[in-house]
This record gives sequence, C-alpha cells and structure tokens, in this order.
Amino acid sequence: MSKGKSTPVLFSIITLFPKMFKGPFADSILKRAQEDELVTIDLYNLRDFAEGKHNITDDEPYGGGVGMVMKPEPMFKAVETIKK
Repeated sequence: MSKGKSTPVLFSIITLFPKMFKGPFADSILKRAQEDELVTIDLYNLRDFAEGKHNITDDEPYGGGVGMVMKPEPMFKAVETIKK
C-alpha cells in the first residue's frame, strides 16, 4: 500500500437537524479522521432546499390517513445541488 496522500472520503448528509450531528463529528474518532484529512463531512439542511415562507419539507399522505410524508422535491433539489 502506498504511503502517499489519498483522496478523503466524502460524506454528504442531508438532514432536518444538522446541529444534531455537529457534536459527534467534532468530538469523536471522526474528528481525528477529519483533522488527518481522511474524511470530509458536509452537512446540508433539507429546509434550505424547500420552497415557501416556512420551508416545509413534509406533506400529508396521498389519500389521507395519519402521519406525514417527506416531499420529494426538496430532496431531489438537494441531491442535484450537492452533485454539482
């Protein structure tokens, strides 16, 4: 195995709660991996890709019923943006 500089592994995490991830990534073995440039972790807030005044990312299920479902548009927009 060569001892040259390798390309870091990139993790792109799309979440409604990006602040929840910052602690574990800043205090664990992942912190050392980032410092050693072995991994890169990018956090994306799904609400940043939602539309409307309140950046809503969920909707009622088609046909009614209980619960909520995620809107596909914000997720598709996020993935397309990250891929660029």
